[in-house]
Amino acid sequence: MEINLLVGGPVKNWPDNLLIKKKTAVWAGADRGALYLVKNGIRPLLAIGDFDSATSRERKLIFAKSQRVITDQPEKDDTDTELAVRHLLIDYQAERINIYGATGGRLDHLLANLFFVMRPEFRPHLQKIFLFDRQNSISFFGPGHYSITRETDKKYLAFVLLTKVAKLSLYDEKYQLAAKSFAYPLSLASNEFVGQTASFSFASGVISVIQSKDLK
Repeated sequence: MEINLLVGGPVKNWPDNLLIKKKTAVWAGADRGALYLVKNGIRPLLAIGDFDSATSRERKLIFAKSQRVITDQPEKDDTDTELAVRHLLIDYQAERINIYGATGGRLDHLLANLFFVMRPEFRPHLQKIFLFDRQNSISFFGPGHYSITRETDKKYLAFVLLTKVAKLSLYDEKYQLAAKSFAYPLSLASNEFVGQTASFSFASGVISVIQSKDLK
């Protein structure tokens, strides 16, 4: 099952007409993301979060218009996004989770959403989790050899090393690399597509690949 997850990031960071284009898709909502869904006539498969910023009227609306609601305490260690992804993987056996709204707003939330894939329970599901906003698409990879397709209007690539990485090779991008190992996590310099696909491989670690386009 492919599930779209809307979290509480600013609406201005969402892809254009997101809820209109995907109105008939399967949706889940995390915290204010659930509120956005129900207010737009979408009945989420799951609404999850502490809902601490919602009014009592908004909470009643979420409970009335969602298929399932899970509440948590604001003092929890995990973000609402992480809690939602965990339930979507375990309870609904999601094969792909497209997360919208997780890259805007507070920096601590962005970093938490970028790094939660490092938790042991998410490691086997790295390639099922995707983060999207108006300018970027973010995916995660474990060791192996991969070829990724360039998305429309996105010519830039960034390889973000979330752990130590061994023998990273970039084969057909603008700036190539041959079996280089890195002792510490870091963000590599931005790369670019040459054609419609880009290939890379590495022997160990976890990498996040970001496709992006110029700001208009």
